[in-house]
Amino acid sequence: MILANTFCLLFFLDETLRSLASPSSPQGPELHGWRPPVDCVRANELCAAESNCSSRYRTLRQCLAGRDRNTMLANKECQAALEVLQESPLYDCRCKRGMKKELQCLQIYWSIHLGLTEGEEFYEASPYEPVTSRLSDIFRLASIFSGTGADPAVSPKSNHCLDAAKACNLNDNCKKLRSSYISICNREISPTERCNRRKCHKALRQFFDRVPSEYTYRMLFCSCQDQACAERRRQTILPSCSYEDKEKPNCLDLRSVCRTDHLCRSRLADFHANCRASYQTLTSCPADNYQACLGSYAGMIGFDMTPNYVDSSPTGIVVSPWCSCRGSGNMEEECEKFLRDFTENPCLRNAIQAFGNGTDVNLSPKNPPFQATQAPRVEKAPSLPDDLSDSTSLGTSVITTCTSVQEQGLKANNSKELSMCFTELTTNIIPGSNKVIKPNSGPCRATPSAALTAVSFLMLKLAL
Repeated sequence: MILANTFCLLFFLDETLRSLASPSSPQGPELHGWRPPVDCVRANELCAAESNCSSRYRTLRQCLAGRDRNTMLANKECQAALEVLQESPLYDCRCKRGMKKELQCLQIYWSIHLGLTEGEEFYEASPYEPVTSRLSDIFRLASIFSGTGADPAVSPKSNHCLDAAKACNLNDNCKKLRSSYISICNREISPTERCNRRKCHKALRQFFDRVPSEYTYRMLFCSCQDQACAERRRQTILPSCSYEDKEKPNCLDLRSVCRTDHLCRSRLADFHANCRASYQTLTSCPADNYQACLGSYAGMIGFDMTPNYVDSSPTGIVVSPWCSCRGSGNMEEECEKFLRDFTENPCLRNAIQAFGNGTDVNLSPKNPPFQATQAPRVEKAPSLPDDLSDSTSLGTSVITTCTSVQEQGLKANNSKELSMCFTELTTNIIPGSNKVIKPNSGPCRATPSAALTAVSFLMLKLAL
């Protein structure tokens, strides 16, 4: 009897610890405050179908008309409307770049979110859905360097920007829209007005929004080994009309003008969200996603904030909007910070180089010609910003080692670096077999349920 009670007690404890050891995953709709994301056009339709949401939304739009945030929130009715809408689908809604009703979607998004910001923010949240595709997906859609017969990094005679233009001409849609913007942007209006910039920008937006990335990226981010190629790359957007002007405006003034337009504001916010330099990733890009950064960069072409290459250097990649920080006064530091997000951005530079070289962070070419600008190694401690501790370097080094181990199939090795990866690779299956890799060295942790089962068996044996 004592033996049976002991066994039941241990079995109960085992099941209790087993349930505690496995994390519970709350289901989406049951999670407090969670709502399935919808685009803002659809969210507006859902709000319009509900009388309370609809009336509050109309109130908020009236509150925002001609008022700043502090004035708006001083009105109790406006504040109540904002609080109600924060619980509606409108608060979580997002838009898709190039969608049929993109402008309408963005207008709805900003009608809510402009009331939530504390004045003029340096970085604004992107209204667009997160990008999940990678550069490697584009490489699979089209052989970027097919026909050249060699890797661009080791073929100095090939002009890849010229090859990109030829490839565009072989695609009807690409050829049509490229010919359209070239014609419009080269059309002189008068001796004093070289072109109609507004129409030129519209034609450029249509080209980059409607032509697949495997063509537009190839023209915009082609790798160059000489100045002639780099100049062709710089001329891709016909900068004499779409980019340059008689004088350079102040960058903060240009940003203010951009933010008065919902489309321009959204594209700039998206660029900052996807290209803002991160010191927590291997590539300096958020989520190590080159594709998201390049897409956001291309998305700004055709607006007042249009960026372009500043010169025809084939080696140094520097891009910038047409602006400077002259006349910034006491805002000069903020202006310089804004400009550096273009001119000295390691994420953007790495992404452009990666595309030109035909590599991606998830790809393992035989002879990868590209090395990310920010890639700390184990043997050398990199210089870090003042607000980061040295532990960041160790974490990055471990990630680098583990990534290379995963790509190479986890060969048996007793090195210190590999032992740090073993606990994260225990679920990997060895290629060509059905066996699960089990660590032979390095730190390991027995699960509570397994430990208790062993204790149960031992106590039963002793009792018998």
